Amino acid sequence: HVQLVESGGDSVKAGGSLTLSCAASHDTYCRYGMSWYRQAPGKERERVASMDREGRITYADSVKGRFTISQGDVRIMVYLRMNNLKLEDTAMYYCKSERCSIWGQGTQVTVS
Repeated sequence: HVQLVESGGDSVKAGGSLTLSCAASHDTYCRYGMSWYRQAPGKERERVASMDREGRITYADSVKGRFTISQGDVRIMVYLRMNNLKLEDTAMYYCKSERCSIWGQGTQVTVS
């Protein structure tokens, strides 16, 4: 049973950058088809970036040009590089294996 653990969340100033990581308990084919979601207080969870099994990438309009999703190796399933952070990026960020329907527990990003 694979477990996902996000890390890298922090409190940053607007305009700053962070890189989130999503690690798996062990290497697995679940890494092929990964997404990052976020959920702000009082709002629905939204998908911000995805990489499908063929490596095709999509982004939410709100993060295009600022966020970059990339595949990791071995235990790191996927990264999310976030540049030029805005107040509205404040949320709990979750990684998800779309192929295996597994979620991580989330990591908090706060932009002030």
